[in-house]
Parts: sequence; structure tokens; C-alpha cells
Amino acid sequence: MSVIVVTGIPGVGKTTVMKKAAEGMNIQFVTFGTVMIEIAKEIGVAKDRDEMRKLTLDQQKELQIKTAEKVANMGDVILDTHCTVKTPQGYMPGLPEWVIKKLQPKTIVIVEADPEEIYNRRKNDPTRNRDPDTVEQINEHQMINRAAAMAYAALSGATVKIVFNHDNALDVAVQQVAPVLK
Repeated sequence: MSVIVVTGIPGVGKTTVMKKAAEGMNIQFVTFGTVMIEIAKEIGVAKDRDEMRKLTLDQQKELQIKTAEKVANMGDVILDTHCTVKTPQGYMPGLPEWVIKKLQPKTIVIVEADPEEIYNRRKNDPTRNRDPDTVEQINEHQMINRAAAMAYAALSGATVKIVFNHDNALDVAVQQVAPVLK
């Protein structure tokens, strides 16, 4: 059983890259937040993501631990989540110590693109309400993700793989991630 964590900032295309890479493979694709809300509903602490965000920090930590334990027991899985979460107060770890140690991922994949590409994707995507970050802020977030991923790797023994998802080059990104899925 192995967990591969896939991360990337909003608009980079991490879900698109990893779902395409996993096509035809015997590996589950799950989203951390989706599993977390399912558990919150099961134990009766929240009915949706909006309610879940209003839980106490202790309740959220408990949910994160239960989610990590459930994912770790799913077998071969690609876990779609955020390496860091940008808030008005600064960056929060997306995989705090109590989560990464339960998951024990084999690899952490960071999907990146040129900051200008991400900026334009966000600007031209009417289906999402994304943060209006500048190109410089997007670059900073990607650098913060790299640092956080290495810290997570130090805690878990995982490797870190950076995959570039440039515009009109999905197949190239999929080829970069293929060795991780073997």
C-alpha cells in the first residue's frame, strides 16, 4: 500500500495532470477535503464544508487525523490536497505533522507552471472564484510549497517530485509523473 500526495497551487492543474497520469492504473484518486467532509458527516459534526470550517481547531485536528488514517488504509492512492493554504494571516501547512506522519506518503508530487501561465489561467476561468494574486505572489506561493514539501519529506521519508504543467503540454507533465506511479 502506498500514498502519493499531489499538491499545487490553485490553477496549476494538479488534478488534471494526476487523473490523466492514473488512467488505466489500479490506483484510487481521492481528495483530502472530500474524505474529511464525509467523516464529519458520519460523526455528526458538520453537514458541509462551510460548517466544517467553523469547527474548533481541536475538532478540525481530530477530523484531519481520522481522514489521514482512512486514506492511509485505502491501499494505493493518489491524494489530491494542498501543500500550503494561503490565508490573510500567512501560509498554513496543508499537511501538518499529525497528518503527514499518519499518511506516510511514498512521494510528494508538486505540480507547477510558470507564474504567468497560472495567472492567465485564473484570469480566464469564469467557473472559479480564485484569489486575485499577482504573478509575484503566485511565484512566492510555489516557492513556499517547495519548502513545505521538503519539510514534509523530512518528517515522512517521502521523496519530492516537481512536475511542470505548462500550457498545451499536458502529455509532457503526465510523462514526468509516470515514474512515480510505478
